[in-house]
Amino acid sequence: MTGTFSLPASRTEVVLEEIRRGILTRELVPGQPLVEAELAARLGVSKTPVREALKVLSNSGLVTFSPYKGASVITVDAELAKSVYDVRMVLEPEAVRRTVEQHDPALLEDAAEALKEASTAIADQDQAALSLLNRRFHRALYRGCGNPLMVSILDDLKDRAALISVVGWEASPSWKKEWTEHKAVLAAAKKGDAEGAAALLRDHIGGFLDRVLKAIG
Repeated sequence: MTGTFSLPASRTEVVLEEIRRGILTRELVPGQPLVEAELAARLGVSKTPVREALKVLSNSGLVTFSPYKGASVITVDAELAKSVYDVRMVLEPEAVRRTVEQHDPALLEDAAEALKEASTAIADQDQAALSLLNRRFHRALYRGCGNPLMVSILDDLKDRAALISVVGWEASPSWKKEWTEHKAVLAAAKKGDAEGAAALLRDHIGGFLDRVLKAIG
């Protein structure tokens, strides 16, 4: 009998989310080694789900692997921020424009819910929750663009964009500004103003990148 054995997805997912949250809350700091045995003991699991989670996080850009040092938390620098946001600036406004042109209110419901939940996270100053809600809001607006490859490319940037957001917020907590900008983008989308929503989103992404680069120096 041949085949591969895999752990239940739920166990790896739990470990994955715990490590992701640790990185986004800066409990796991940039450059910190991620030792499988230590993480496994801390999370009460074997090393296998930890190893699998680190592979996923490496693919999503939160973890880097070195031949000699193993896994560690990625460090956000100006080059990384520019490269991620350059792709977003090109693709995401166009994807949102196409989503709005679908004229399907159901496509905007999750964005509205994420925006609502973000107001609570802002009050609690919960950076990790805000980061996850931020990417949920953005994905809700671009996922209906009708181009699976475009959605896939933007999805691949989600974790990197979330970490870059946390770095920017550490230097300048501009959550309320982003929340207001999100409201404007969603309002334009609900009106069916595809070009307006795309333009507002482009300004939103570009403005945040400028603040991040100033923070990084």
